[in-house]
Amino acid sequence: MLGIQQLFIIMDIQLIALFTAPTTALIALGYGAYLTRRVLKVSEGSPKLVAIAKAVRDGAMSYLKRQFSVVFPIMALLAVVVGYALGIPTAVAFLLGAVGSAIIGFCGMWIAVRANVRTANAAQSGLKQALGVAFDAGSVNGMLVVGLGLLGVSAIFMWAYFTGNNATDVLVGYGFGAALLTLFMRVGGGIFTKAADVGADLVGKIEKGIPEDDPRNPATIADNVGDNVGDCAGMAADVFESYEVTVVASMILGGAMFGLPGVVFPLLARAAAIFTSILGTLFVKPKNETENAFMPLIRGFIVSAVTAALAFMGLAVYLLNEPRAGWAAVAGIVSMIALLYITKYYTGPGEKPVVDIARASQTGAGTNLIAGFSVGMTSTFISALVVIATILVGYLLLGFYGISLAGMGMLATTGIIMALDTFGPIADNAQGMVKMAGLKGRAAAVTESLDAVGNTTKALTKGFAVGSAAVAACSLFATYFEATGLRSIDIANPKVFAGLLFGAALPFLFSSRLIGSVGRAAFQVVEEVRRQFKSIKGIMEGTALPDYSKAIEIVTIAAQKELVIPAAIVVISPLLISVLGAETLGGFLGGIVGSGLMLALFMCNAGGAWDNAKKYIEDGNFGGKGSDAHKAAIVGDTVGDPLKDTAGPSLNPMMKIIQIVALLIAPLVIQYFGK
Repeated sequence: MLGIQQLFIIMDIQLIALFTAPTTALIALGYGAYLTRRVLKVSEGSPKLVAIAKAVRDGAMSYLKRQFSVVFPIMALLAVVVGYALGIPTAVAFLLGAVGSAIIGFCGMWIAVRANVRTANAAQSGLKQALGVAFDAGSVNGMLVVGLGLLGVSAIFMWAYFTGNNATDVLVGYGFGAALLTLFMRVGGGIFTKAADVGADLVGKIEKGIPEDDPRNPATIADNVGDNVGDCAGMAADVFESYEVTVVASMILGGAMFGLPGVVFPLLARAAAIFTSILGTLFVKPKNETENAFMPLIRGFIVSAVTAALAFMGLAVYLLNEPRAGWAAVAGIVSMIALLYITKYYTGPGEKPVVDIARASQTGAGTNLIAGFSVGMTSTFISALVVIATILVGYLLLGFYGISLAGMGMLATTGIIMALDTFGPIADNAQGMVKMAGLKGRAAAVTESLDAVGNTTKALTKGFAVGSAAVAACSLFATYFEATGLRSIDIANPKVFAGLLFGAALPFLFSSRLIGSVGRAAFQVVEEVRRQFKSIKGIMEGTALPDYSKAIEIVTIAAQKELVIPAAIVVISPLLISVLGAETLGGFLGGIVGSGLMLALFMCNAGGAWDNAKKYIEDGNFGGKGSDAHKAAIVGDTVGDPLKDTAGPSLNPMMKIIQIVALLIAPLVIQYFGK
């Protein structure tokens, strides 16, 4: 009798997950649709604002169209390979993951390039209106990520329930598709945005002495387009992928430890986190027109984080009868907050490390670069300690499953975190449009304050993305042991140690390709901008318009040309090292996570610090705009741009893709090459 009763309980749990998770996902998407309608009701403003917005919007969509035309044939070919090697269900899941990631990137950018001009126009009415538009649009992106993320996993789970298949096996394919498409979005978007930014700055600011977002700069529209393809489309796809792979890892490891309740727990925890993110967005309202725009954003985040922690604890006790599972997730939430704080300290406007870099700029570009490297390295060490502590706490609580739950906790506030991230490029674009349209008074003051806050939120979310990617990669690393039956790897074994070194070296090769790509594309932009200043008479006087489309075309083509080799490095490298056996492949995976995490943290934080040091000088400190210190700071920012917005963020999907590929081929490695 007891066995029958337990069976009914298990079936009830499964049925609850079957319907609760997709229903909650649809609620998130419905809330996103409601916010989209609210944003689109806001007027775009004057014909000049509309014309500027159209140029940015057309450039962004043209880029995405070209990228998808390159990427989708590659994904289709890989799906055939996956289907042949691992089965049709895994191949279908692979395509679903890729499509989900593509939809996230497209829709996130679609709303951003429509919200920027509406934010600029709303700024003429005051802070409350402009903040509302920018944050609502950001929340749309957040709801898309969590809604589609949970819906995809739920659909696979439902399919498994009604067909009797193993959902976790197929979910790995889903994570692979999402991760690989994300890599393309991150790499392409990162190359585009930084090539345009560097090209615009080197000629506009340094050679011609004109301000940022000046309509006389032929690369200024490309720069604004880049904010969207890099910071909106790329970031959204990146976090979506982390969101997916942590669920995959948690379901695999949870099933091994707790059976069906362990598989179901991540689904219901994700569903609860969606409601806590929606709740957080309701608290993002400025108390008055003089309140710092950062404060309502923080209020919303705190509400979301606290309620998510309570929800995780409640589900852990009720569903698993194991409070340690809840504490592991809470550890992830705490570590995420710690990473955000550390990132803010080392990269935030006016913080001591940033001021120190700005001060060093007074003696030239060399000392600026030295100070920035020092800050980046210090921040890497401190941030790494947080990630290490998170992994250890998770492991001490519930072993590898605890690590995966810590990753779940780090991503518990994804909905509102993505809102904060997308808010940044929307505010940046809005300020640029206000300048280009010649709007004065309240609009300029409001968008300037929003842009300052947006710079902070963009830096914060990069720290969040790197930290969550590292923990997600560690979770997948743990599932690799589960898939291969390995209990440990012996680094004293020369083959294993060689694998470790190879893994540690690979992020350097990968990053070098991306940084070089930005340099090559930026060179073309610089040449084009110089050509237009020489050949088109009247640009500097404002009597003639530059050809904005040419710079957009240059960086679009360059971004697509550079996609294939980094992707090939990521997919092929674990296949090559696998011939040395499962242990060697395990050493390789450990090297990837260790080196990739450090490089990503360093590049993102150093780049962010250089960027805000430049802005600190532009605010009137150490000589202000046009001073020798300002020129030195521009050099530092130019070096930091491809680090923080291209190579650093691209390491996030790189670490996870390699882990997923290893997980997919694990049974074959054991079969043909042994342990």
